[in-house]
Amino acid sequence: MANIETFPNPKRERPYLITHINAEFTSVCPKTGLPDFATVTVKYVPDELCLELKSLKYYFLEFRSKGIFYEDVTNVILDDLVEACKPLEMEVITEWGVRGGISSIIQAGYVKSENS
Repeated sequence: MANIETFPNPKRERPYLITHINAEFTSVCPKTGLPDFATVTVKYVPDELCLELKSLKYYFLEFRSKGIFYEDVTNVILDDLVEACKPLEMEVITEWGVRGGISSIIQAGYVKSENS
């Protein structure tokens, strides 16, 4: 996967929420080979580092040709972004377009423990 760049949190003394929304996310259904379309929302409270947006965009683009289920996409993104910026808290929400009359929303979360 793409290198997810970060930069120092400019207000580390203050807890605050950052929300990034990618309304044009695509991946590939591993069963049909057809594209899946989603809006990906990343919400996090930074600790020492913040996510750099250009590298985040390129990271998301790497899923365009990857065959992966909705549930895995959501959890892989969460794991990769937590590893990159080590936030205090993070939530990834994927909202998938209608397919066969069904739409799906997958949510995965992380809270930094005292041992982290």
